[in-house]
Amino acid sequence: MAQGPARLKKPANDEADLIRRAQNRDEAAIRTIIKANNRRLYRIARGILRDDSEAEDVVQETYLRVLTHLDHFRGESSIATWLSRVAINEALGRLRKRRPTIPLEATTNDASMARIIQFPLMTASDDPEKTMAQREIQHVVERAVDQLPDAFRIVFITRVIEGMSVEETAELLELRTMTVKTRLHRARKMLRESVERQIGPIVMGAFPFAGRRCDRLTEAVLKRLDLSR
Repeated sequence: MAQGPARLKKPANDEADLIRRAQNRDEAAIRTIIKANNRRLYRIARGILRDDSEAEDVVQETYLRVLTHLDHFRGESSIATWLSRVAINEALGRLRKRRPTIPLEATTNDASMARIIQFPLMTASDDPEKTMAQREIQHVVERAVDQLPDAFRIVFITRVIEGMSVEETAELLELRTMTVKTRLHRARKMLRESVERQIGPIVMGAFPFAGRRCDRLTEAVLKRLDLSR
C-alpha cells in the first residue's frame, strides 16, 4: 500500500479535477501527472542513489504505487508532494538494502547510463568547441554533486536544482528549516571547492576561436583580400 501524502498546501481546484479524472483511469490525466513530475522524481531518486538506471526504476515504481492507490489521496497535499515522498522512501529503501551496514552519509555508488527515460539538460550549439566545453563543465558539476555526502546532496538537489523553498524542502525531507539552510550552505561550499579544483584544466581552453567561427573569419578576410576561392 502506498504511503499517505505529506501535509503541505492543498491542491488547487484544477489539480483536484485532474486527480479525480486519474482516479477514473483517464489516460490524458495520468499522462499529465507523469509528465509534470518526471524530472523532479528522477532528480530526487538520482540524488539519493547516484545511479541513473536505478533512479528510473524508482520513478516507475513510484508512479505504480501512487497511481494505483489514488483512492487514498485525501487532498491534504499536492500530488507532486505525495509522489516525491514515495520516491524518497523507495530510493532510501533501496539504498539501505544495497548497503545495510553503512550510514547514509557515507554511501557511494558509480553512475551508469540511463536507459529508460531521457532527461536532456542542454541544447545543441552551433559551435562544436563551445558545446564540448559546456558539456565538460556540466560533467564536472554533476560529478561534484555526486561526490557530496548524501545528506547534503539531497538538500542541494531539492533546493537548488528543483527550486523548492526551504519550508517545502524541510517538510519533504522531514528536517528542521535551520538544518536545511545549514546543509545547503555546506553543500555549496563543498561544491565550490570541488569544482574549482576540477575546472582548472578546462578553463585553460576557455574562449576558443576555432571551428566554424575561425572558418568564417578566415573566409571573410580572404574575401576582402580577393583571395577567397
